Order: sequence, then structure tokens, then C-alpha cells
Amino acid sequence: MYVYLNKVQHLLNVVQEKEQSNIAAAVKLLVAANQKKQSIYIFGASHAGILAEEMYYRAGGMMTINAIFGREVMLDRKPITFTSQMERLEGYGTALASTVAFKPGDVLILHSVSGRNPVIIDLALAAKKKGVKIIGLTNITYSRSVTSRHSSGKHLFEVADIVIDNHGDIGDAACQLKGTPQKVGPTSTVIGAAILNTIIVEASQQLVEAGAEDAPVFYSANLDGGDEKNKQLVNEYRSMIHYDF
Repeated sequence: MYVYLNKVQHLLNVVQEKEQSNIAAAVKLLVAANQKKQSIYIFGASHAGILAEEMYYRAGGMMTINAIFGREVMLDRKPITFTSQMERLEGYGTALASTVAFKPGDVLILHSVSGRNPVIIDLALAAKKKGVKIIGLTNITYSRSVTSRHSSGKHLFEVADIVIDNHGDIGDAACQLKGTPQKVGPTSTVIGAAILNTIIVEASQQLVEAGAEDAPVFYSANLDGGDEKNKQLVNEYRSMIHYDF
């Protein structure tokens, strides 16, 4: 078996065993938000932002999740090293939060593996001041091994209302190369995507079981009738959708 696939399979088993209650709490929060027509947002900086894209406007995904994209911490920024500077710039996350119409009872999913950089802490603290519930997807062992770069001294796992641990290695790379101290193969993206899609699937099922005719999930636009079904669902959940079509 391939080393990386073995590692990923192991981590998925660990997450399934150890994060059940935290995942269930996140599911409950998303179900309630959809039922009450409260807004759901997601953010991650740099590669952590890949999960924001995973949750945003895709076939089989929950249409009521709104991605927050900070242009200065996205992977198309040049030079790419500038994204690291902006992640560490205290105040940028607060400014980013000011562009979002957060309301009490809304939900914000934040993804940061180390959970140490100011952009993620600023965004969490600013949203919490407005009564937003925070779901933090992070690596607690990794976070505890490094100091916070925020003036509060806090990490994401210390400010989130619900914390889901990806149980990856410190530094994220998971596979030790023979003959060198280097490690290769980050796991946070694949494990994080699995965790978030688990939440979406379970929340969608619960919404249907609670009486929704259809869950707020995108049909593929490449299926016959997909566009029409999506238009119908978008109209139903329009108050929760804050991106343009």
C-alpha cells in the first residue's frame, strides 16, 4: 500500500472515532441555521482557503454556505509570499470581518491548521462580538506546539465555540522520507474536506427528515433539469445566499 493513502485512511478512522460529538454539534448548528434562515459563512487563508472553495457553489454542496474570500490571502496573489505576510498582519481579519453583514445566530466556519495567525483570530473575535457562532477546524496538537502570533495569545481552538480536530501531524506533512529528515504529503486538505462534507451530508439529511421538501443542495448543472431545480432552491433560500448568480 502507498504510504500517503495509508496515512489518510488512518486519519479518517481517527477522526471518525474521536470527533463524532464535535461533528454532531456542527451538524446541529447548520441544521438550525438553515431552518431559521440564518447565514452560514466559511473562511480560510492561503491553502486553508481551499476548503472555503470546496464548500462554495458546487454540485452536491450546500448552497447556503457563503465563502469569504480575502484577496490578499488567496493563492493567485503575486508574489505568493505576500499571503504569508497578510496572514500575520493583525487587523486585516478585523477589516475583512467589517465587509460581512454578520448577524446574531449566524455561523462562521474557520479553517486554520496551526490556528496561530492573526487573520483567523481577528475574524473569529470580530464575528463573535456580533453574536456569530464559530466552528473551528484545526489541529490542536499542532497549535499547542507553537505560539500564537496574535496579541491576545489565543489560537483558533481557544476562541471557537465548536472545535473539530483534523488529527494531522505537526507541520501538516505526514510522510517521512527515508534518508532525509524531510516529511512530505500534507493531509489537512483531504481530511478537512472529508470532515466538512460529512457535516453537509448529515445536515442535509436531517433537514429533509425535519420536513424540508428538498435540502438546500446544488444539483449538477450538467444534469437535465438541474438548472431549473437550482433556481427553485435558490429562490427558497435567497435570504441566506449572499453571492451573485
